[in-house]
Amino acid sequence: TIKYWDLRTPNPVASITCQERIYSLDVVGSLLVVATADRYIDIINLSDPGKFYKTMQSPLKWQTRVVTCFNDGSGFAVGSIEGRCAIQYVEEKDASANFSFKCHRNSGTGANNTNVDSGNALSFHPQHGTFSTAGSDGTFHFWDKDAKHRLKGYPEVGGSITATDFNRTGNIFAYSVSYDWSKGYSANTAQGVNKVMLHAVQADECKPRPKTAGRK
Repeated sequence: TIKYWDLRTPNPVASITCQERIYSLDVVGSLLVVATADRYIDIINLSDPGKFYKTMQSPLKWQTRVVTCFNDGSGFAVGSIEGRCAIQYVEEKDASANFSFKCHRNSGTGANNTNVDSGNALSFHPQHGTFSTAGSDGTFHFWDKDAKHRLKGYPEVGGSITATDFNRTGNIFAYSVSYDWSKGYSANTAQGVNKVMLHAVQADECKPRPKTAGRK
């Protein structure tokens, strides 16, 4: 259930019931996107918050881990436990721009083995509109969704990355390193890493790729 509150009153001013347990949500302007169990994604126009504007299944095949809205409110990004990210627009007229891609995967032991880690966090740069993914593999990457291109990746930081965000100007990228429960309660030990890190974003790290002839 989602409840809307006015802090001047003791009771919610409105509420809406989703199909399943809520795993992630995000708000930009009048766009509220809610990701639940069973891969449901509910889209709510906050000018009419008591009903769903649209409900869909996640474009990704496995459990949703995180959902984050575009800066302009025209769509959102979805991350799953399968090490995939999807770019999804709200309106059908923009559906041709929807796509998904693999991330947070690396070669395992053996010729045909691949380690697949959860994508735990997605954040959009406030100035450039590019975005980050971060995951259980302890790495984070910057991407250009319009060019469908990875801008830069970073090495493993010593533990799972569980949350991320840019500051207002986009020159600092914050990420938390802690246990993400991907291996159950038995892997949660007192020796685990638990910290917040700040990455100074360099001038060209998050800038979109320049458009070139032939690129759509």
